[in-house]
Amino acid sequence: MSKSKLGVYGLGVMGSSLALNMLEKGFSISVFNRDEGSEKGTVSSFLEKNSGYDQLSGFTNEAGFIASLERPRRILIMVKAGPVIDLVIQQLLPFLEEGDILIDGGNSHFKDTQRRMDELSKTRNIHFLGVGISGGEKGARYGASLMPGGMKEAYEMVSQILTSIAAKDTSQNPCCTFIGEQGSGHFVKMVHNGIEYVEMQLIAESYSILKQNYSNEQISEIFSEWNKGELESYLLEITAEILLHQNEHGYLIDQILDAAGSKGTGSWSTIAALETGVVNTMMSSSVFARYVSNKKEERISLSKKVSSESVNSSLEIQTLKTAYKAARIVNHHQGFELIRASAKEYNWSLDFSELARIWTNGCIIRSRLMEELSEIFKQSDSLLNHSESFQVIRDAEKALSEVVKSGIDARIPTPAFSSGFEYWISITSENLSSNMIQAQRDFFGAHTYQLKNDPTGSFYHTNWENND
Repeated sequence: MSKSKLGVYGLGVMGSSLALNMLEKGFSISVFNRDEGSEKGTVSSFLEKNSGYDQLSGFTNEAGFIASLERPRRILIMVKAGPVIDLVIQQLLPFLEEGDILIDGGNSHFKDTQRRMDELSKTRNIHFLGVGISGGEKGARYGASLMPGGMKEAYEMVSQILTSIAAKDTSQNPCCTFIGEQGSGHFVKMVHNGIEYVEMQLIAESYSILKQNYSNEQISEIFSEWNKGELESYLLEITAEILLHQNEHGYLIDQILDAAGSKGTGSWSTIAALETGVVNTMMSSSVFARYVSNKKEERISLSKKVSSESVNSSLEIQTLKTAYKAARIVNHHQGFELIRASAKEYNWSLDFSELARIWTNGCIIRSRLMEELSEIFKQSDSLLNHSESFQVIRDAEKALSEVVKSGIDARIPTPAFSSGFEYWISITSENLSSNMIQAQRDFFGAHTYQLKNDPTGSFYHTNWENND
């Protein structure tokens, strides 16, 4: 019996979708899933539903699963990120040999990915790749954005499979490229998700402002109109659809509890920014907005203790559109700056233009802006150093201010718009209030300070309590 080209460990939504994608591309695939508890019968059911594929084999024991694969064995692990990944590796190790390749396709933390790479490489000479996968179930089934990181040699042994199941950009090139060494693939997927948090929050805040004066149908029309031009994006497209969805009780959006979930990647991006000293205020604000949303009972209780009086927004749609366009540029700028600083920190060689390119299709944050970024990063190292991008934000400063003010007057929180506006004002201000902070630090802790007109850059300390 001929051996399978690749094995998929885990037949959840993503694992089963990726397996079918590979089968349709002509690859022989072995699948594995445990056969107990709620997962009993998963493999047999998958084989029955997809009996038309001659190159599909299914297993519920690791030994048979591994034996069915051609060498070097290529195994895509599609289970929940976290300690379970280490458990799966330990279960597979007794059956693996030198040169085999394990691929983690989940949302693992990049430092865990790096640890696993080091351990497997040093102890068993087994390759480990961390592959960020974006696009959800539909992307996994019909074409996702793939972000593989690890040893280039190992990537080349699976690149034919990965590129074949990836989405295609406007030039029909696969939205998959070798990101870099170590845990860089999972790192850029993490930042991708951080950018996604902000994109979703900006749309949610725009919806909240518009809802004061417009119906769900009208807001859907507004977003659909925006989506026809330069603001085109997957998230804007699905939001317009969401607003029109109805059931027997009316519009579904009005029935959904306002408590947003999160799976960690947004907070990881914020932590990474803090660790590298990079400003990603829009991501952190969007993460905290989700945290606040989950304080539903407390919010209900406290809302009864404050005045509900507010000024109904008279904000023009065009003003909101202008602010939204600028805030998105700030968001992407902060995201790519985080990637840049971390690449320097971990000595990764990353191609920003190529990174933006593989995010132009298949992934959740695909957009017209991302297509533009792929070209912009061929000529500029930063969005704020790109004259046209900078001009867009500068021209939108008044609109950003009006959106924030409108939110304040109407008692509508706009953390993403506000943090984006505050960042823009701060980064374009020659003088900030930090001189006072330095004086305070020196007063109570003798932390020293520098002087504005001192070309030597020397540090000074003052005995502040002695004015003589």
